[in-house]
Amino acid sequence: MIRKHSATLHGHRTSFSLEEPFWQELKVIAEVRQIPLAQLIAEIDDMRPTDSNLSSALRLHVLAWIKTERT
Repeated sequence: MIRKHSATLHGHRTSFSLEEPFWQELKVIAEVRQIPLAQLIAEIDDMRPTDSNLSSALRLHVLAWIKTERT
């Protein structure tokens, strides 16, 4: 099920929609990296192409993380 989430990025509040497994994995990534979840989301937001949305960028980051962990 997709849920709406919100975060403050660079002083501005934004919202995005993610399925629960992606949300949980983002929290794991932040924990492993020992950074706040908001910081991880801000980093992903800063790196995403201007023609993509934040929800997609978050999903792709999780996918890349999981693929890296398998190798």
